[in-house]
Amino acid sequence: MFSFLILLFWLFVAFLIVMSTLYVVKQQTVAIIERFGKYQKTATSGIHIRMPFGIDKIAARVQLRLLQSEIVVETKTKDNVFVTLNIATQYRVNEQNVIDAYYKLIKPEAQIKSYIEDALRSSVPKLTLDELFEKKDEIALEVQHQVAEEMSTYGYVIVKTLITKVEPDAEVKQSMNEINAAQRKRVAAQELANADKIKIVTAAEAEAEKDRLHGVGIAQQRKAIVDGLAESIKELKESNVGMSEEQIMSILLTNQYLDTLNNFASKDSNNTLFLPNTPNAVDDIRTQILSALKAK
Repeated sequence: MFSFLILLFWLFVAFLIVMSTLYVVKQQTVAIIERFGKYQKTATSGIHIRMPFGIDKIAARVQLRLLQSEIVVETKTKDNVFVTLNIATQYRVNEQNVIDAYYKLIKPEAQIKSYIEDALRSSVPKLTLDELFEKKDEIALEVQHQVAEEMSTYGYVIVKTLITKVEPDAEVKQSMNEINAAQRKRVAAQELANADKIKIVTAAEAEAEKDRLHGVGIAQQRKAIVDGLAESIKELKESNVGMSEEQIMSILLTNQYLDTLNNFASKDSNNTLFLPNTPNAVDDIRTQILSALKAK
């Protein structure tokens, strides 16, 4: 019985030795091993052996994965507008410089924030508010380069810096919206005015074309009438009816006059017809027409 208890004791001691000797490091993580408070080595992922009973101690486990820090910075632009900038910074520990990342810097996120604030407060006051909105990607890249250079001495790599939001003062933002709305209204008014102008010009051009075509039609109609009269006179002369040219012209003009009256009276839109009230009215009209022709 006594020997059994001794065996259990030694088994327990062996278990403690094994448990204090073996340790596991997870993937994308490294372990800082110290011996009596002094740096001994950096253990990568996997199972490892160390000196037992606290001789070798795991001082820290450092993450190698990509980390992100959200930072809010308030600053002022060149045109004296206060703005709030939301910055997203992605960073990680340099695998080749884990010792500096652990021993040189206690709070890396706070240090990164300080560098970013300093860089932004140096860059943003050189730009107006409009320029800040236009060049925010360029500013983010410039800040990234400045911060990356500073943090590299501490074993950190700045992967990406983004300005995710630019928020001006509330009153300035409202004024910008009002200015934008006024500009859009002015453009809309100009477009409406141009549309009305196009309508008026198009209508005038259509009316002018209508008048021109109407004049062409009347001219062609008169030409056709004159050509018809000339043809009729020629035919009557050639038929040897024993009439003079003046008599032939008188008959044709009288006939044309009567046809015109007939056409005028046959239209529904014509409600009133004015005629000479003397018995010799047709004769007078014929005489007047002939006199006008002779005068020409």
